Amino acid sequence: MTARSGAGPLRRLVVLRHAKSAWPEGVADHERPLAPRGRRDAPAVGRALAEADCLPDLALCSTAVRARQTWDLAAAQWATPPPVRHDARLYAADVAELTEVLHGVAAQVETLLLVGHNPGLEELVLELAGDGLGDALDRVRVKFPTSAVAVLAWHGPSWRALAPGTALLTDLIVARGTKR
Repeated sequence: MTARSGAGPLRRLVVLRHAKSAWPEGVADHERPLAPRGRRDAPAVGRALAEADCLPDLALCSTAVRARQTWDLAAAQWATPPPVRHDARLYAADVAELTEVLHGVAAQVETLLLVGHNPGLEELVLELAGDGLGDALDRVRVKFPTSAVAVLAWHGPSWRALAPGTALLTDLIVARGTKR
């Protein structure tokens, strides 16, 4: 099944895997910061989202340091960043937990950015996408790397109506910054 017209407004779920993180000795997983590459890639994600006209009405972000840093660096690329909610449920969440969070989003939000972690995000994209444009779905099946952005489109009266196979994967962006 793909995104259908007539079943509610067009909604977009923009799924962003945090940028590359560091592995400092003695630092708990939740507290790991971005690596230098992650600090270069996260702003590139923000620019890519703006260029793709995928700026969200709301962002939901994991409370993990690397996810918050990814959000901060990406959103700094936009003239007016949307509101963000940091949600502890997104840290290490599986598909069921992620879906529960999505179902709680207010109906007036049409484009939602979800910033989190694998494997949950990759599995969520594969579960929701009934189809994909071009080779996007095959690319997600192979790898959903750090700084990857999957854009899912679907029609629905509310976020509660988002169900497996109801979305169309319209784009897969893997943004990379350049070394200076």
